Amino acid sequence: MRHARGYRRLNRTHEHRKALWANMAGALIEHEQIKTTLPKAKELRPVVEKLITLAKRGDLHARRQAAAQLKEDRHVARLFEILGPRYKDRQGGYIRVLKAGFRYGDMAPMAIIEFVDRDPGAKGAADRARVEAEDAAE
Repeated sequence: MRHARGYRRLNRTHEHRKALWANMAGALIEHEQIKTTLPKAKELRPVVEKLITLAKRGDLHARRQAAAQLKEDRHVARLFEILGPRYKDRQGGYIRVLKAGFRYGDMAPMAIIEFVDRDPGAKGAADRARVEAEDAAE
């Protein structure tokens, strides 16, 4: 029986999983859509949905709790300034996981994880801005 086995270990230590969720949640908050394996996407969903719930609250304590989970301050700022107000009236279900076939190298099931009302222009916007800044500096 599978009692008290409520999450996937993904063949990683606790510290590695914690860092994995912080990095993947930050990437999802920044780009609003990422592609990963299906088990990782299914485990990432509750992590990010709890962060969105904190952002909807919007107070200082919630911001500090989110900052304790995320690695970069710009992800916390985007979470509280853009995503929190966007989902203010929604009662959960901020993330969708779409199956995306199998990876060529090892046939791992792949998935696309994205926000429900995402901004299509957000994907890769930071990379485009960085390239434009480098071109302007030259």
